[in-house]
Amino acid sequence: MRKTLTWLALAAAVAYLTYLALREEQTLIASATASPHDLQQTYNEEGRTRLKNRYHIHAPVSGTLRRITLQAGDNVRAGQTLAEIEPASANPLDARSREQAEADLRGAEAALEAARQHIAAAKSTHTLAQKEHQRLVPLVKAQAASREQLDQARAQRDSASANLAAAQAEEKIAAARVQSARALLASHNEAGAAAVAVTAPIAGVITKRQHQSRTPIAAGELLMEMGDPAQLEIEADILSADAVRLAPGTRARIRHWGGDDLDASVRRIEPGGFTKTSALGVEEQRTRVILDLTSPHAQWQTLGDAYRVDIEFILAEKNGALTIPLSALYRDGDGWAVYRINDARARHTAVQTGLRTATDVEITAGLANGDRVILQPDESIHDGSRVQTPPE
Repeated sequence: MRKTLTWLALAAAVAYLTYLALREEQTLIASATASPHDLQQTYNEEGRTRLKNRYHIHAPVSGTLRRITLQAGDNVRAGQTLAEIEPASANPLDARSREQAEADLRGAEAALEAARQHIAAAKSTHTLAQKEHQRLVPLVKAQAASREQLDQARAQRDSASANLAAAQAEEKIAAARVQSARALLASHNEAGAAAVAVTAPIAGVITKRQHQSRTPIAAGELLMEMGDPAQLEIEADILSADAVRLAPGTRARIRHWGGDDLDASVRRIEPGGFTKTSALGVEEQRTRVILDLTSPHAQWQTLGDAYRVDIEFILAEKNGALTIPLSALYRDGDGWAVYRINDARARHTAVQTGLRTATDVEITAGLANGDRVILQPDESIHDGSRVQTPPE
């Protein structure tokens, strides 16, 4: 009896040792579940703000500039006096000079009329773009038009608004030139003429002042610069290889400017590139991209001229895309694959990918909603490997 028990114990020990030697080890892995998410493929670049229209205020006549009390940062009204110039003792104009001055006046008046015609055309385009956007809004809600059509209509509406504002600014500049031309003629027509007032062409802010104290000044000399801080745009120097992925109307987010994220839209991509040396000393081909801020002005009223911002261009987006972490992918020849977990085993699964972000990737074929995949698979994982996830 004792010998029988001994042999049974030895047989059990041998069987157990054989099991330990032949059993397949389980690899501890991290996993994730394929599930629908909203994806946005983006591209980031630095940019800076700038005034859409910067007005250079010049002296219309030669003479003595009176002391300027306005300072950079002061708000001014349209038509407000910015500076006064006491005309120099003027001799009567000779025939040739008078003809030139009168021709300048006629040219300024013609430019003013052209600017007014430009405003009329811009208003018509803006009205049409606004109606098209309003027409598409209910159609998109009823799924009778695509979101892309609405985004394009919104971009065209915003572009038309910017063009209208630019046309109105051109009219104000032309009106100021007419005033300057008339002042020049008047200063030579009147003996002991009164001081010539230089007025603001728009309501805005003084951005730079060239003179402060009383001083002699020549006609055409720069007095100051001004602009409207509510009319800002953003410029960015983009790598030419990335610029080809952008188009007018491409949406963007403005980040890290000191406030909440802002919405913007690409207005123009300049056709010519230029060479720029990077901080690492590498020569790069870049092109300039101009964006309009589309968020309400109340959200960015503290943003000023030449402020640094970060731009996140939205190259593509998709709602409800089947998504997994990017770290689950590995190369499979010319394509991509993942290890799908099935019955505690890793299964090699070829997949097709779509949009990508810095952390996630869209799966267009090969996986289903709810499938679990192995993250960061290493060489110890192969098709059929037994795997174990850590306890939650």
